[in-house]
Amino acid sequence: MHLILKASGANAGVVSHLLAKNPLNIYDRVDKGVRVRMVYTTATENETEVLIHAEPDPVDLVRGTPDGYDITQYINDREFVTSSLFCSYIRGALGTALNGKPKEDYVQWVGHSFELELTFGPVASDLPDRVVEELFSPLGYAVSMERGELSYSFDLKNKSTVRHITLRGRNTVQHALRQLFLLIPVLDNYKHYFISEDEIDKVKRYGEGWLDAHPLKELIVKRTLRFAELIRQYERQEGALSASLGQERETGHTSDTVIQENNVGHQEDREQDQRESESVSDGVQSETPVRLNELRYRAITDVVSALPVKRSIVDMGAGEGKLSARLAYVPGVESILAVEPSGQSRLRAMERFAKLEGRSGVVAMPEPIIGSLFYFDEQMQNQDVMILCEVIEHIEEYRLNRIMDTIMNEYQPEVLLVTTPNKEYNEVYAMEQESFRHHDHRFEWTRAELAIRCEEWTQQGSYGYEIKGIGENAEGYGQPTQLVIFERRKESQS
Repeated sequence: MHLILKASGANAGVVSHLLAKNPLNIYDRVDKGVRVRMVYTTATENETEVLIHAEPDPVDLVRGTPDGYDITQYINDREFVTSSLFCSYIRGALGTALNGKPKEDYVQWVGHSFELELTFGPVASDLPDRVVEELFSPLGYAVSMERGELSYSFDLKNKSTVRHITLRGRNTVQHALRQLFLLIPVLDNYKHYFISEDEIDKVKRYGEGWLDAHPLKELIVKRTLRFAELIRQYERQEGALSASLGQERETGHTSDTVIQENNVGHQEDREQDQRESESVSDGVQSETPVRLNELRYRAITDVVSALPVKRSIVDMGAGEGKLSARLAYVPGVESILAVEPSGQSRLRAMERFAKLEGRSGVVAMPEPIIGSLFYFDEQMQNQDVMILCEVIEHIEEYRLNRIMDTIMNEYQPEVLLVTTPNKEYNEVYAMEQESFRHHDHRFEWTRAELAIRCEEWTQQGSYGYEIKGIGENAEGYGQPTQLVIFERRKESQS
């Protein structure tokens, strides 16, 4: 992860004083397992170029985290990509420039605009090139991007979402750095720290003088603050964000959907609680935005409630038990198996279920059990309802037919409910064309693709199916989540 700052033209040599780093010395510091170096590759009166490089310890990145014991936590890109981590690593080295407080002899240059070239990366962003350019071009930069070609041996993607970005334009060093410190985390859409009210002050401080006039201010604020309450607090202080939904939808930037859907259901419950900020409309006017995951749970609960027979339920991939806990209140339910392979998630589910004890309206206590779709379990046979909420997209496509065959011909639930993302809606989220909503997704299907698979799974005639949508409908794209209701045919029950 690196940033190259190049200034050219008359008096460009002053930049080293604004950075408060002597070109003749190599800045090399190690703090909390991170090595930060600043090296001047050019230092003349009319040109200054400095490389800022950060190298974290990959073990320290996960040490002390709740999932630090899990070896898969070490398999990530945080060690390499330019993100909020990088900004925090180099903030100490650039404190003088960010605050605009060099030595007194150079204070006059803080407000001076230089011909700048800023190169940084690699950046792992879910935003398409068009949106990346729209983030920086209003600031007066010419934007260029480079991305590497992939050489996978299987058909997954044909181009990388990782890019190196170069900005060219006139700006002050202070403004340029502040803009990067605010926009780099927006690009990466990841925060490694707890987001509190202090983040509002950071937005106002780093956005001073340019953010209010930025056409993508709403995108920047929402991806920075993330949580609905913090966004509302910002709006109370600074005024409402843009609400011209009709006009924005034409350019693919609706206020509800310009932010990528980070929280994609059952498998990411814990991640959702930590970082979800975006919301979707449920079709009614409401001051309190409704999260898409909440809409999924409502839709599934409504379907189950309307079923004539729902005594026994299997919640496959139950995660931390949020959906199972809701189903515990549905009249007519007598047993709920919350099936989850992750031991840590089951522990959290047990804690959640324990709080249901003695609560008014609870008709069935969910039972957390270990299980997986990859092996047969006779406990799953002949249940009234089986639910796969945001599960199938985490399974390789070539394995799905076998799994669905097991469910429909061996387990034989009376009703099978399946939810999965609608790939077409990713365009509404302004996502990179080849990217998925979550890093663990193996595929995402369009509405037509899902319908084809449902036809294949039900061609033996044991089940009929109906496909519905969940979430705000966007014309031409459908709704963000697809819900399939498979019902066992009467003649198959005899």
